[in-house]
Amino acid sequence: MSTGVGMETGIGAGASGKRRPAAPSDPIDAYVAALAESLHGPRSAKSRLVAEIRDGLDDAVAAHTRAGVPYERAAELAVRDFGAPDRLAPTFQHELTIAQARHTARAAALTVPLAVGCWLLIWTASHDTATWQLPRTTSLLTFHLVTVAAVASVLSAATLAATGRLARWLPTPHRLPLAVAWTGTAASIAMAVAALVLVTLSVVVTNWPLAAAAGVLAAASHAVVASSARTCRQCARLPVD
Repeated sequence: MSTGVGMETGIGAGASGKRRPAAPSDPIDAYVAALAESLHGPRSAKSRLVAEIRDGLDDAVAAHTRAGVPYERAAELAVRDFGAPDRLAPTFQHELTIAQARHTARAAALTVPLAVGCWLLIWTASHDTATWQLPRTTSLLTFHLVTVAAVASVLSAATLAATGRLARWLPTPHRLPLAVAWTGTAASIAMAVAALVLVTLSVVVTNWPLAAAAGVLAAASHAVVASSARTCRQCARLPVD
């Protein structure tokens, strides 16, 4: 399996496995670059998909050159046979959108134990200091954080199931990636709020190092989920076949 490096460096792989340095105006390079620019999804999945397309083009070129066609003409024929990038992109984007939805679902699912841990930490903090009690508004906020995280966990499990083995027999719901994207966004916001609450608690509770560490972990979780959810929203809005 190709690693996708050839796409980035402009070096093509032929049927023999050897790489051929390509000129700046190489039609294969231009085609792959245009297609890669129009696709969005997990970096590894996108690189693998683009590398497979590149290998297919290089194999087509090799077949033409073995028949005596000059390389430049063979490249033009291969590109023509594959079709315009803007017409192929929706077909390939469907695979990447599903991959991104699964990536976001897994990231959102990881926020559930973190949210529960934050709730337990805040609840404990309200009892370890005789002169300070957890405000009622903070308790309610924590409850909502756990609720959002729990919903994200359920939807994540459903997404991984629907896009896994079940996809062999049942069609993937068209709006599932968008639902996952917004659920991931809600979970990331919950983690951001949890981080703020925990950092605030670290000033007033006895076990402040634990509260501060949990706050940093919640902030890091927010960054990961927010980035994945943003990409998922972008993918969900792109046309697919």
